Amino acid sequence: MTNVPTLDEIRRTRAMIDPHVLTTPIHTWRGREIGAALGSTEVVLKLELFQHTGSFKARGAVAVTLNLSKEQLGRGIVTISAGNHAIAAAYAAKTVGTSAKVVMAKNANAARVARARAYGAEVIPAENVVEGFELVKKIEADEGRAFVHPFEGPWTSRGTGTLGLEFSDQAGRLDAVIVPIGGGGLASGVSTAIKLAQPHCAVYGVEPEGADAMSRSFKSGKPERLEKISTIADSLAPPFTTPLAFELCRKHIDEIVLLDDQAMRRAMGLLFREMKLAVEPAGAAATAALLGPLKDRLKGKRVGLIVCGANIAIDDFAENVRLGEQG
Repeated sequence: MTNVPTLDEIRRTRAMIDPHVLTTPIHTWRGREIGAALGSTEVVLKLELFQHTGSFKARGAVAVTLNLSKEQLGRGIVTISAGNHAIAAAYAAKTVGTSAKVVMAKNANAARVARARAYGAEVIPAENVVEGFELVKKIEADEGRAFVHPFEGPWTSRGTGTLGLEFSDQAGRLDAVIVPIGGGGLASGVSTAIKLAQPHCAVYGVEPEGADAMSRSFKSGKPERLEKISTIADSLAPPFTTPLAFELCRKHIDEIVLLDDQAMRRAMGLLFREMKLAVEPAGAAATAALLGPLKDRLKGKRVGLIVCGANIAIDDFAENVRLGEQG
């Protein structure tokens, strides 16, 4: 297949975006609760929630935006997002001195809308995702803005590949890495970089049960579209998969596991109690997968977890943790 990033391309992408992104830390998680749950399994967290804009999305958005022509930058960018990519695209636009219009659903989290606006984006409401993508197409056609896709494209995957390569360099040898999957923008780049840097390392993707587009795509062998979405992890809930992200994930991810919302809520609570991290549901997905469907399989291994983001309102975080403690 074409557009498979190489390690050299990922390294060059890292050098390109370096002035605008952070090298986020890793941490070996040791605590009473995690020790009791996992025993001899060593857990290494990649704390990407400390990235500019509060999630991994800055890497891809900056990589895409820096590769636009002067003419494209003069017309500005447009995107659609549940929140994290909207914030990152707004940040990327501000970084290069252009304007951003971001389409967000009317029920989008108010804190995320406010953050996108704080970076200078014009937020345009849509009734739903389907209407939102149509609105993006209209803005592209009417204004000539460049579409910065939330999860598809070679520069997006190279940008998120910098996260995987950075993690590999920091952590050393890992037996497995667990990465959350929404549309596959994060997972495509991270899985590619990990497999190139550490071919022995297993890569597991994790999806919500109520937004399992990538799992369905793996089963059918082609990008799939969901008719219905039901999950608290809106960052992991696009209605479809796309060709490049799907192909990179299929090539480099060994297996995808599914989680219910309650598992993510419990993991959010555990990360807060032991690591003092207030993450969004997607940011807890890898932890939930290791505590659940991958627990026995990875027992005694050295496992890397991607903590991908923390853009969540305080009240929403507290409510999810409270519900997680109920069962």
